[in-house]
Order: sequence, then C-alpha cells, then structure tokens
Amino acid sequence: MGVLSSLSKGIALALLSGSLAHAAPAERIVSVGGSVTEIVYALGEGHRLVARDSTSSYPAEAEALPNVGYARALSPEGVLSVAPDMIIASSGAGPLETLEVLKQANVAYAEVPELYSPEGVIRKIETVAAALGAEEKAATLIADIKPRLVAAQAHAKVQAGDSPVRVLFILSTQGGRIMAGGRGTAADGIIRMAGGINAVDSFEGYKPMTDEAVSATAPDVILAMDRGGDHGVALEQLASLPALIPTPAAQNGRLVRMDGLSLLGFGPRTADTIETLSRAFYEGHGE
Repeated sequence: MGVLSSLSKGIALALLSGSLAHAAPAERIVSVGGSVTEIVYALGEGHRLVARDSTSSYPAEAEALPNVGYARALSPEGVLSVAPDMIIASSGAGPLETLEVLKQANVAYAEVPELYSPEGVIRKIETVAAALGAEEKAATLIADIKPRLVAAQAHAKVQAGDSPVRVLFILSTQGGRIMAGGRGTAADGIIRMAGGINAVDSFEGYKPMTDEAVSATAPDVILAMDRGGDHGVALEQLASLPALIPTPAAQNGRLVRMDGLSLLGFGPRTADTIETLSRAFYEGHGE
C-alpha cells in the first residue's frame, strides 16, 4: 500500500527487473548517490547495505562499505560482485550499458529523482523508503525535516531582505578555466533556498566560462565545495584567479567553501545547509 501511495504522488520508482513484492525484504542493497545512502542511514536501514558508490561519504560508517565506483561510471562487475538483491540509485546513475547488464541479472532497481527544492528532499526520502518498505520510519523523518526546511528558508529570506547577495558557484578550476553552476543545478537550488541569487543565469548546467564572462557576473560571494580531488578549490587559488580579482567577492574576501555532499546533496541535512549558507552570505554583509 505504501509503495502504491508513493507512486500515486508521481515518485519515479523504476525496476530494472523483478518486483518490489519480494518473498522477503531486500537485505543486500547497493546504494548509489551520496544523499541516497545518507537517507538509508537516516531511516535506520544502513544494516541492509552491502556496498555504496564513491560519492557516499556520510555518515562515516558508510565509508567502511565496499565501494562500487563513481555513480555515473559504474561497472556491472563491480556492482554484481557484492551479490545485491536491490540497487537504490539517484537518477543519472549509469552508464546505460551497465544498467542494461543489470537488467539481465534479476536485480531490482529503484530510481530516486533529483529535484533541487524542499519538495525534492521529501520526495527522495519517500522514494527510498518505498523501496525499503520503511514508510513509517519515513513519516517520522519527514515530520522532523519538513518544518526545519520551511523555517530555514523563511529565516534566509528575512536575512536577504531587499538586498539578496549574488553568488557564483565554482565547481572546478581545471587548467585555470572556471566551471560554474548555471540554472537548474543543485548549486542554483541551494543558493536560492539560502536567500541568494545565482550570479550565472545565462545557461543551464555546469559549464566553463571565459574570464570576461566570469568577471561580468560581479558576484558578492564565491561558493565552492570543500573537498579533495579535481573539485577541491583552495580559497587562496580562487582569490588569485584573474577572472575573479575584479569581482566584489574577491575584493571583499567573501569566499565560502562547504562539504560537497552537504552542499549539493539535497538530503536530510539540507535545512542545516541552508542555515549555514545564509549565515555565511549575510553575517556582516553591508556593514
């Protein structure tokens, strides 16, 4: 009944093969997507996970699980090596070739939608819970999270007042070229929820920008992920990039970094993320 209820709300729960109506609940689950894994643990169902993808770094116990690779570059051998009876993955997981192989392996597959809004957070929780058969636990979790999302956004709106800050999200700076977040991205969604304006509105998705185009965005705040690898951008490096030097953000030292999963995951910690970003955007702003 719970699964049918969730589907009637338009939640995309797709199966590659088999059915959710297992003779017994799935007990060997692979989670793909950092927020998906986080939700599984928040529902108290982490003991059913046998593996996770490389983006699943929270909570800490998730990192002790076998790693089947990056969400968008999965191999069928890696996933099937842990003998799962279900995969719960965020939309966009792949590649399609891997999913086609898994279709032939009698492994149930639940797809979790990525929507960058408070409603999106709730739908993700409902979808994961439906796959797990944990709807009652989801109701408790949502009852806690939903009002906090509303309160965090309301406070951010008050903080912004009539002068919302312009925020430039930088995904990476490989080769000195800035890759920024445009419309329709997780970065765009969290910036707006925290009371800011995305300084990039000329394109959708994450794209490289010329130095001239970056300077023209004139951001009040520069936002980046606080993590290692290709997407780890040092604040000192940002401040010294020619494209950013003339911007108000660089001149005023308004450079903010945050854990990537918390910032862009749209999972159970999103209300906390909104509060943290709102403080970073507006404490001392305009003084």
